[in-house]
Amino acid sequence: QVQLVESGGGFVQPGGSLRLSCAISGDYYAIGWFRQAPGKEREGVSTISRSTGNIFYADSVKGRFTISNDNDKNTVYLQMNSLEPEDQDVYYCAAGGGATLMSQWYDYWGQGTQVTVSS
Repeated sequence: QVQLVESGGGFVQPGGSLRLSCAISGDYYAIGWFRQAPGKEREGVSTISRSTGNIFYADSVKGRFTISNDNDKNTVYLQMNSLEPEDQDVYYCAAGGGATLMSQWYDYWGQGTQVTVSS
């Protein structure tokens, strides 16, 4: 059983930055960050493998978002820079068996944290 708790969401103006945290209890192979707006499909944003360190990003966030992990703290971070209104969503972290941006490969999910980007 893996439990995940996201934090760090909030309100930011376009061009601003936020850092999301995902605190993890239990063993996992990979952590993914996903986002979802009401009425839309969940979108994979970024993922990191705990064992290999492999990292992947969605094209929409490459160059703006950075995923990292602190194994001592069992926490994965998503640094989000140059935020755009289109980034406004509920962001979820999830634990799964491999570093992929496909949500069906993840078994455990956090409760989500809201990111609002608006002027």
